[in-house]
Amino acid sequence: CGGSVSDPSGVLQSPNYPGNYPNDADCVWEIQVENNFRVTLTFRDIVMQSRTCQHDYIEVYDGPLHSSPLLGRFCSGSFPTYVSSSNMMSVRFHSDSRFSFRGFQAHYSSIPAGHNTTIQCLPDYMHVVVSRDYLQSQGYSARRVTLNDNHCRPTVTSQEVAFNIPYNGCGTIQEENNDTINYSNTIRVASSGYIIKRKKNINLHVSCKMLRKSWQQVVYAAEDTVDVDEYQFGRYNMNITFYKSPAFRRQVRGSPYYIDLNQNLYLQACLHSPDPNLKVVVDTCVAAPDPRDFNTLAYYLVRNGCPRDSSYATYYSPSSHFARFKFNAFKFMSRHPSVYLKCQMLVCRLGDYSSHCYRGCSSRPKRDTSPAEEHVDVVVGPLQLRGGDAPSGSTG
Repeated sequence: CGGSVSDPSGVLQSPNYPGNYPNDADCVWEIQVENNFRVTLTFRDIVMQSRTCQHDYIEVYDGPLHSSPLLGRFCSGSFPTYVSSSNMMSVRFHSDSRFSFRGFQAHYSSIPAGHNTTIQCLPDYMHVVVSRDYLQSQGYSARRVTLNDNHCRPTVTSQEVAFNIPYNGCGTIQEENNDTINYSNTIRVASSGYIIKRKKNINLHVSCKMLRKSWQQVVYAAEDTVDVDEYQFGRYNMNITFYKSPAFRRQVRGSPYYIDLNQNLYLQACLHSPDPNLKVVVDTCVAAPDPRDFNTLAYYLVRNGCPRDSSYATYYSPSSHFARFKFNAFKFMSRHPSVYLKCQMLVCRLGDYSSHCYRGCSSRPKRDTSPAEEHVDVVVGPLQLRGGDAPSGSTG
């Protein structure tokens, strides 16, 4: 149950709904709609163990689960509606080992944020757009909009002022606090007039904040001069590539990737980010015959940094943005002729020795990891045996 949801509208419901939900369930849905849209969530049915909501309950968060305000926690009563302040909302359903009921059903949709300033956190830069009509309506000129670094100029059209702000240039500041890695800059809008000024200058602070499972984008204005308060969320840009040997020089280009039993498979995960102070490692890798279901039939190669398959091994990587590893195809390929891999990669600050990137194998829950970590899921495949190699009726 749970997972990432990206459709503009849809339905969430407890496992087995309208039948009774299972005991000891803990499901988290992350709803992420388009940038500069918001999520509205309405519950249509709630039948759960009530009273104090300590045993079975639903929680709604205004963004990622571990780093966002709790909008509500409930288990019965009226059917509430929630609206996010960003393009992301998380819903958690929890049940204990005692009683079981029908559960819940909720509908969500996306609505335009309706602001005059928008922001997107792209892999290499922040893209910030300020409405020119809005500036003019407040008495400001588009010609007086600058960054910390005056050499980085915006693109000005008849409708907007647009900045592409790199994470490692144009005066962008990088810093780390308790639970985020921040990239921030300031767009300055100067009031006209040199001797007599009747308006305050605007300092529009823009930042991309690295959270456990997302980029958080923030726009706010200093001194209450502009009514802007936006948060947007995105994902790291990550890919995994098969290679033909442990030298990691020749990529496997074709898909599906046809392999032999007992063949070693060599993979490289690559994080695409201009920030050199990041490190990526393999946290969990699971194989399954269905790319949409990694729970029913699943074979773990590595879990929480702990190898589960004896053939799994890691390799030295020339860059902290790469993670190299290998495993043997025999164990699961003898059961299923076509297999997909879902790997959860862990991104940490380079040199953060308290993080799992450096601590390695751990059986502790993910919520106990270092705050400055992010998990990114990547699905690759399919892998298929060459013709005639699949043993009929074999169970491995």
